[in-house]
Amino acid sequence: MTLNRIKEAKEGEIVVLVDTETARENVSRAARSKGWTVAEIQSEEEGYRLTLKKEG
Repeated sequence: MTLNRIKEAKEGEIVVLVDTETARENVSRAARSKGWTVAEIQSEEEGYRLTLKKEG
């Protein structure tokens, strides 16, 4: 679902919640490969909150 949103969106901000470090790394890598910036990574009680940004 996250990868679909990254592919479809032309610009903006996406907030993603993941529960493992591996998922955090995978989402970050996928986002960067599509031109997104990982603007912020916050450690949460149940995992990580990633804020992805892309300007058109």
